[in-house]
Amino acid sequence: MRYAIVLHILGTILKCLGLLMLISALVGYYYSRSDPSEAPSVMVFLYSGIITSIAGIILGYKNQGSEELKKRESFAIVAFGWLAAAGFGALPFLFSGFSPVNAIFESMSGFTTTGATIMIDIESHSKALLFWRSFIQWVGGMGIIMLFLAILPNLAVAGREMFRAEAPGPTEDKLKPRLKETAKILWMAYIVISVIEFILLKVAGMSVYDAVTHTFTTMACGGFSPKADSIAAFESPLIEGIIIVFMFIAGANFALHYKLIYVDHKSFLKDSEFKFYGLIVAGASILLTLMLWKTGTFHSVIESFRYAVFQVLSILTTTGYATFDFNTWPDSCRMILFMLMFIGGCAGSTAGGVKVVRILLMIKYGYRELFKTLQPKLIRHIRLGDRVITDEVMGSIFSFMVLYILVFMISTMILSLLKVDMISAASASIVTLGNIGPGFDLVGPWSNFSTIPVIGKLVLIANMWIGRLEIFTVLILFIPGFWKD
Repeated sequence: MRYAIVLHILGTILKCLGLLMLISALVGYYYSRSDPSEAPSVMVFLYSGIITSIAGIILGYKNQGSEELKKRESFAIVAFGWLAAAGFGALPFLFSGFSPVNAIFESMSGFTTTGATIMIDIESHSKALLFWRSFIQWVGGMGIIMLFLAILPNLAVAGREMFRAEAPGPTEDKLKPRLKETAKILWMAYIVISVIEFILLKVAGMSVYDAVTHTFTTMACGGFSPKADSIAAFESPLIEGIIIVFMFIAGANFALHYKLIYVDHKSFLKDSEFKFYGLIVAGASILLTLMLWKTGTFHSVIESFRYAVFQVLSILTTTGYATFDFNTWPDSCRMILFMLMFIGGCAGSTAGGVKVVRILLMIKYGYRELFKTLQPKLIRHIRLGDRVITDEVMGSIFSFMVLYILVFMISTMILSLLKVDMISAASASIVTLGNIGPGFDLVGPWSNFSTIPVIGKLVLIANMWIGRLEIFTVLILFIPGFWKD
């Protein structure tokens, strides 16, 4: 492990993060001209940016060149890079009066696009701070390392293993031979779609500030809203419809968005994962609509469908927005949402969770094993489109699932020992591990995580970190052999 290289790249990340804080300082300055109560937020972000930049300069004082990184160094950079971003990204919250644990919780929830909050009165906070929590979700959505691969030339060579360590899914999807080009393409698609959503939300009646912040958190599948009532605050079917469309887009593989425009206009129709993703959305939406209507939760099928499709996409894509307090829905309806929490969006999307492709491949594997009971000698490959899925990839998927369930069970047990009720403990564990946001009961969509004990919050912070980096990248740090040459 070449610690000097690791520290240098971490320092570079922190210097860039310090500069990004100046954007929120400008937001605070803009609104302070009409509202004097916003003025303190300017200094909050200036101080935070200066401290973060100085820390970055100290860590990265020595240029280590652009040589290829070893696997262990890449895992360390990605894992600690996200941890450092969340730690220093917590400074604005800390300087705004949050306790250290609450500040780190809110920051980690932002960068990992979880959307779980400890804020009790959201709209009482400065616009600059609420902008920051939305902005860091947008940055974290496509990936912190992915961003720096796109804009920093000295990481172009060193970034191959980092790209693999951060890529959401069982395999990374390279669009170009050079990773820097791939990162630029994905970020460009991300920016272009974000601009389109912003324009549509503005036309639909949102203010510029609301349109920007909700675009950030929709495209990142994050769900932070500057409104206490989330999307329900706007009481607009048109705004809900726009956000439904862009949640669906953000939950799909961004490589497909690029291919749709520049490579093959039928790329979506040819992609097995996307078709399964669409099937899950349609099936869950129809089932939840019927159940909401039959149980009398809503009086009409249309009204039931309006709330069902929004909440299905919000939970499946791990965005976490709400247009209704689904915590009050019948248990049968809540069970559908709970099951969706274990799926997530597509690989290569900004969504969290297990990922649709893993679920699809596990179903294919199960079907093959059932088929082999009839014809044991028949060789039948597992395919994803035109690709044959190797036993190595399937082994990785099953290892991922075992560790995922194990982390979920351990965190649920710890929360239960802290006297958190079982439903709240289980839902808090899965929504932080899957980077979803709101859960049930104590942590429902109209509630928050402020009542969770401090030790419980630390566990959930770890869940968010582990879940966003897809288990292996973080847990491997705790293997003693990882640090030995």
